[in-house]
Amino acid sequence: MVSNAIEAVALKKIYPKRIAVNNVSLIVRSGEIFGFLGPNGAGKSTVIKILLGLVSPTAGTARLLGHSYRDVQIRQQIGYLPELFRYPPWLTVHEVLSQHQQLALLPHDPKRIEEVLNQVGLISRYHSRVKSLSKGLQQRLGLAVALIGNPQLLFLDEPTSAMDPLGRHDITQLLKACRAQGRTIFLNSHLLSDMENLCDRVALIDRGEILYTGSLTSILERQTPSYRIFVEHIPQECLTALHAEGLHLRWVGPYWHFPHPRSDLPRLHQILHQYAVLVYEVEEDKRSLEQWFRERLHHDHEML
Repeated sequence: MVSNAIEAVALKKIYPKRIAVNNVSLIVRSGEIFGFLGPNGAGKSTVIKILLGLVSPTAGTARLLGHSYRDVQIRQQIGYLPELFRYPPWLTVHEVLSQHQQLALLPHDPKRIEEVLNQVGLISRYHSRVKSLSKGLQQRLGLAVALIGNPQLLFLDEPTSAMDPLGRHDITQLLKACRAQGRTIFLNSHLLSDMENLCDRVALIDRGEILYTGSLTSILERQTPSYRIFVEHIPQECLTALHAEGLHLRWVGPYWHFPHPRSDLPRLHQILHQYAVLVYEVEEDKRSLEQWFRERLHHDHEML
C-alpha cells in the first residue's frame, strides 16, 4: 500500500468568468478519512471531479494510489458517490448493482451484491424498484454502488444527504469500518458534526483556495479556552468592574460567554460575589468544528 492515497499538486481550474480552483495542493494519507470543508461554491466538487478525471484542470497534476489520476486502470480501485445522482426508476436495487458491476468490467457476483446491501442496510429492499425508495434509501443505494467494486479509495460527496439521524449513524459506522479495513475516504459534507465524528484530518477551501489543512485535534485544541456562565442577572456596574480587571463576559443567551482560561475563574467568582451575583452553573465551552469553520471563514472574508 502506498503511503499517500492522494497527492494533488497546484491544481487550477479557470472558467471564462471565474476561477473555480486556484493552486490547490493536497496530500491524503492511505487509510484515513479526510474531510473536505467549504461553503457552497468554494470549489470542493470541482476538485473531486478533477481528481476523478471528470473535469480537465487548467494546470496542475495529481496521483491516486501511486498512479497518475489520468490512468484509467486505477479507477477500478476507486468508488465514487456524487452529490447528485439518478438511477432508472424502473430498475430494482439488485439490478442497479448488477449493472454497475458490468460497467466496472467486474464479473457478475450476486454474493458481492448481497454483501454490499447488508453493509448499507438495504438487503430487505433487494427486489424493490428505485422509484419506491425514499431519498434516504436512494442515498444508501448510491453508497452501495460506490462500494460494489471493493475500492481502496472512496470519494463521497454528501453521503448522508437526506438521511434521518438513524441513517446517518449507520453510515458513520460503515465508514469507520471501511477505515478499519484500510480504505481511504475523501469525504465532502456540510454536516460538520458528522465530519467531526469521522475525520482524521480536514482541509478548508474557500473561493477555490486552500485555507487550512491539518488534524481535527490540532484545530480544536488550539482554540482559546472559554466557559459558559449561568447566572440570573449581572448589573452593568459589575460588568464594568470585570472589564477594568481585564475580564470580559458576553451575553449569548441563555448564558454568558467567558473567553478566558480556567485560572481566571477565581477572579471572576470574586467580583461576581462582590456584586451579589448568584452563579448557578459554570461549564467549559468546548469548541466544535462548526464554530471553527464559521470563525475561520468570517476572518478570511474580513481580510479581503
